[in-house]
Amino acid sequence: MYDLHAHSNYSDGILRPQAVVSRAKTQGVTALALTDHDTLGGLAEARQEALVQGIELIAGIEFSCLWNGIGIHVVGLQVDPDSRVMQEAVTSQHQARERRAETIAAKLEKAGIAGALDGARQVAGEGAVLGRPHFAKFLVAEGHCKSINAAFKRYLGAGKPGDVKQLWPSVGEAVDWIRAAGGIAVLAHPDKYKMTRTKLGRLLQEFVEAGGEAMEVVSGQQSPNTTRDMALIANRFELYASCGSDFHVPDQPWQELGGYSPLPDNCQPVWQLWSRSGMVAS
Repeated sequence: MYDLHAHSNYSDGILRPQAVVSRAKTQGVTALALTDHDTLGGLAEARQEALVQGIELIAGIEFSCLWNGIGIHVVGLQVDPDSRVMQEAVTSQHQARERRAETIAAKLEKAGIAGALDGARQVAGEGAVLGRPHFAKFLVAEGHCKSINAAFKRYLGAGKPGDVKQLWPSVGEAVDWIRAAGGIAVLAHPDKYKMTRTKLGRLLQEFVEAGGEAMEVVSGQQSPNTTRDMALIANRFELYASCGSDFHVPDQPWQELGGYSPLPDNCQPVWQLWSRSGMVAS
């Protein structure tokens, strides 16, 4: 069982990489990609635990980027973490996240909420890249919002004070980074971008032209109709199919490690790319 999209506490998950790998093994996953947002920091710990658990670990990352002003995520699979291009890309993304976090905090300050930057950093913990979920947890902890969802609806969601996207690279740039590091670029969860079918088609066309090779046909628990639809789109654009839980937090059945339906038979699984080329897991 391949789970090619999962997060640890190095980005916006809550488990350490070691615990993510251990839980994946318990859930029946035999090949796991750790794809933390804009960081490779958790891979070394995950790799050590994968050896203990006898599970294949695939080096991955999930880049935040922009397409026509819309926030898009591109997953890199089988990347070389030691690649100079990948290291420079991660540094660039960390700098962008720091600038973004400072902007979010400044806007929250104007909205009457003080101390957001330091608070979010404390929530994130040492070594983690800052993201909006850390600000959301800070807002809940300080009593400004009753829940994470409420924090996004009021302060951090699209069009709200914390919705700062302009610092991200283009989709094409993210694809270039992944390919230069020997990896496979995968468009993450295309069904979740809430765009028209025409716009999604344009995004995928540009993604393919940039060198993208796959898209997530299955992302967590989704309806059979969505899976069939995503499979048709993948085949239309001659993209390989990926699947993953998008795991962040234990005991959320819609995003549990390995807890999703298999790829349809009419898809070409993305792992065929590295099995044919002789790639090995990092």
